[in-house]
Amino acid sequence: MKIAVVGTGYVGLVTGACLADVGFDVICVDIDENKISKLKQGVSPIFEPGLEDILERTIQKGKLTFTTDIIPILNEVQIIFSAVGTPPDEDGSADLQYVLDVARTVGRYMSDYVLVITKSTVPVGTAKLVKEAINVELQKRGLEIPFDVASNPEFLKEGDAINDFMRPDRIVVGVESEKAMSLFEKIYKPFVLNGHPVIFTDIPSAEMIKYAANAMLATRISFMNDIANLCEIMGADVNMVRKGIGSDSRIGNKFLYAGIGYGGSCFPKDVKALIKTGDQNNYSLEVLKAVEYVNDKQKMVLFNKVNQYFEGNIKGKTIGLLGLSFKPNTDDMREAPSLVIIDQLLNSGCIVKAYDPAAMEETERKIGHVITYCKSSDEVIVDSDALLLVTEWGEFRTLDPKKIKQLMKTPIVFDGRNIYDPIEMSKGGITYFSIGRP
Repeated sequence: MKIAVVGTGYVGLVTGACLADVGFDVICVDIDENKISKLKQGVSPIFEPGLEDILERTIQKGKLTFTTDIIPILNEVQIIFSAVGTPPDEDGSADLQYVLDVARTVGRYMSDYVLVITKSTVPVGTAKLVKEAINVELQKRGLEIPFDVASNPEFLKEGDAINDFMRPDRIVVGVESEKAMSLFEKIYKPFVLNGHPVIFTDIPSAEMIKYAANAMLATRISFMNDIANLCEIMGADVNMVRKGIGSDSRIGNKFLYAGIGYGGSCFPKDVKALIKTGDQNNYSLEVLKAVEYVNDKQKMVLFNKVNQYFEGNIKGKTIGLLGLSFKPNTDDMREAPSLVIIDQLLNSGCIVKAYDPAAMEETERKIGHVITYCKSSDEVIVDSDALLLVTEWGEFRTLDPKKIKQLMKTPIVFDGRNIYDPIEMSKGGITYFSIGRP
């Protein structure tokens, strides 16, 4: 079975590589010639543990190929995964122009049955628009060629995407025909041999499941951050609170960690899009609007703590940032809290220097040289007036408080992820602040 994956961003590339790794013949398509050129050499445009190993392996076996032109391969494939971008419009709604461009191209050039699968995160009702777009192009050609559309949302965690795809806890598929269902059973057979379920639904439900899942996780994060801020006021410890409520089997302990807000490619975009969908249908999703408000406010927490500590006199201070990416094990800077923190510090006249194991090149692409990029955590710490832990990379967890005190101009640490022990920091002579802990 030959499969095409259109779009070699995060979702498309992981999908194509993993499908090729279990034996399917996969062609990945992208209009970015530079990206395709590098991919043909096995060079991944994204940082994702294990991905380049799979690329090298599948390219050598001839199972994974790349092209910039979808038209010639439409006669070769029976299945097309559409994994193109759906960036948010100014009003927060998902921009579907690339999704519909793929659909129109399929309609213009298909010659036999094809199953068009939307892998991108899209609003409820998108499959209907995709189907209409294909039909319009077929009508222009005066042809009646059978095809199916389907929704197959991704549930990949950046930094652990390969494992999530290869060993999913569930696979959600929205279909409207037996033939489409049969093809999905063949596609995902290698991934469900150890009992992981394929959940077949109608298409609108599959589209909604993806948004609802991300919205729920975002809600847990904002809820816990709100509780953390109250804990600080009341003298409670949010880590103890988290353990107490997380042990309740009805709640569980995942996504209950206090911090400086969520970021990345999914939660911010999907929460905004779901809120917009509700507004467009005359239903206000008040809980999600509060989730978004709390998250925006939480990204200011570290800056506010720094500003408060120095009593507003932070102009000229050198502030060191450990971590830039929105989470560890990725170079993704989309909606990263670090960008908000940097912006506030620079606007206040601070000198900012930072180190991240993977995301400095991407940060530089986004904001340029307005900050100093360091080669190590030690370089960040040296002569800083304050140190901010922004992203909880593993290598930051073992920093020695005594070394921090020795290297810093003033030994003050603002821990945005609660990875350090307050007692150890205090014993090491560090003035220490965290999130939701006294």
